[in-house]
Amino acid sequence: MGISIATPLQQAYAFAHRPENFRLWAAGLASSLHESEEGWIADTADGPAVVEFSPPNGHGILDHRVRIAGRPEIYIPLRMIENGDGTEVIFTLLRQPDMDDEAFDRDAALVMQDLQTLKRLLENQSPA
Repeated sequence: MGISIATPLQQAYAFAHRPENFRLWAAGLASSLHESEEGWIADTADGPAVVEFSPPNGHGILDHRVRIAGRPEIYIPLRMIENGDGTEVIFTLLRQPDMDDEAFDRDAALVMQDLQTLKRLLENQSPA
């Protein structure tokens, strides 16, 4: 799934790659995301989750991995791609082993809401 954002790639990526900004648009990580000695931690219904973000890069890669004790690691591929003066954001939602269709559809709807929030934030920013 993806969304077009009327913001140049460099500006969009400069905002989106920073873990501290994920809590502003990625509801799945919520406002509980914080940095600790163990790395970035988010509070979830299943307990604390360690979130590992891709290092800053020149390729628009925003992948991250979520680890919750006793559960399989969740890999989240996320990309930003230049499209003229704007940016395409592409989120690949992978079905988790224990997800039924209803849970997957609910997750997909939440991801789209997150992408729409990111779009609003970026399109309302002043140019860098």
